[in-house]
Amino acid sequence: MGNPIAVSKDLSQTAYDHLWMHFTRMSSYENAPVPTIVRGEGTYIYDDKGKRYLDGLAGLFVVQAGHGRAELAEAAAKQAQELAFFPVWSYAHPKAIELAERLAHYAPGDLNKVFFTTGGGEAVETAWKLAKQYHKLTGNPGKYKVISRAVAYHGTPQGALAITGLPALKAPFEPLVPGAHKVPNTNFYRAPIHGDDPEAFGRWAADQIEQQILFEGADTVAAVFLEPVQNAGGCFPPPPGYFARVREICDRYGVLLVSDEVICAFGRLGTMFACDKFGYVPDIITCAKGMTSGYSPIGAAVVSDRIAEPFFKGKNTFLHGYTFGGHPVSAAVALANLDLFEREGLNRHVLDNEPAFRATLERLRDLPIVGDVRGDGFFYGIELVKDKATKESFTPEECERLLYGFVSKRLFEEGLYCRADDRGDPVVQLAPPLIADQGTFDEIEQILRGVLTEAWTRI
Repeated sequence: MGNPIAVSKDLSQTAYDHLWMHFTRMSSYENAPVPTIVRGEGTYIYDDKGKRYLDGLAGLFVVQAGHGRAELAEAAAKQAQELAFFPVWSYAHPKAIELAERLAHYAPGDLNKVFFTTGGGEAVETAWKLAKQYHKLTGNPGKYKVISRAVAYHGTPQGALAITGLPALKAPFEPLVPGAHKVPNTNFYRAPIHGDDPEAFGRWAADQIEQQILFEGADTVAAVFLEPVQNAGGCFPPPPGYFARVREICDRYGVLLVSDEVICAFGRLGTMFACDKFGYVPDIITCAKGMTSGYSPIGAAVVSDRIAEPFFKGKNTFLHGYTFGGHPVSAAVALANLDLFEREGLNRHVLDNEPAFRATLERLRDLPIVGDVRGDGFFYGIELVKDKATKESFTPEECERLLYGFVSKRLFEEGLYCRADDRGDPVVQLAPPLIADQGTFDEIEQILRGVLTEAWTRI
């Protein structure tokens, strides 16, 4: 038995010694303090020194309703006292039942079956396994491959990581699950063709999915995984007509369309499910993050009745599950969060204010380092360039020095928590809580303006 546990007063050193942080270059903190956030209120977070920061990323595209919402904490406490845990493995509990019904009500078309997970990557993993077994049960056992987009991020489990289109994230863990293939994304700023015509570009990008299906063989492709607005690379919205064409292609070749809405669902774009905003009905929606505004972890795959049907016959079983999927406390918090959404009109607030958010960020286009501002709802990326006229980007060495060595740190020092990312081209990403208003937008723009102006002098 080890020594008795003593509470450390030096949280930063203890974090470095014991807490292995996710997606973190741990050596960065060998001789530097670990930023430690202790409290949140509204659109702000506070560190252990009492300094306030604007939460420009809603935690991690999660805290839709804002920090410090007592009613969500109270819903968790009440449920934990009543029934803290029970699995949904051949049993049910009221909150999972109520939440499944609620999500089915919000979902479009016949997406009425809800399979709970504990997070987004698990929801994506679930959707791929479900697609594979669906095709086996319906007489198409050779359909196992998936198509997704270049630079897209779909999660860290072995299957979800294979679907991810970021080679550097996958390389340490290869070989991954076989059968994942990539097509171009919808980055109109760097469109390789039809760069002056969004609709023609969208048609071209969608047609690349058809070409990949035909190249692989339609009898081998199970599903297409697409985010409504692609996150990695910096918020690529779909061009006009893109999803209508993709839906048509999937129907033609008997391929399932999976709308990966782990980030985009629950108000991020101003609708409960983002596919509604762009006018398409997928076969499966994967979702997580904003369902509880982050007050407790949960995720789900929302599945159409047509896809679920063979699993509800005879001895057929989906041999898949998670201990904490549909957790009673998380489900109770999700229901309270969705009540809050409706009572406070958060979706309407985003739709009413997204033009102002865009316009405020667009002011930054006068800076020589800002090449593009793109996104939708309360979900935007600002692409940084070395030359606006040619759209020349930064080299990996320059990104290392500029993004990681300066921009990320200085933004945080100046009181803005957001993401500087070079998984595609270098971008700064912004996704504030859905309660944000013009004052929030102005504060974001002012801090960005100062830091990006200084960054340009360091090139």
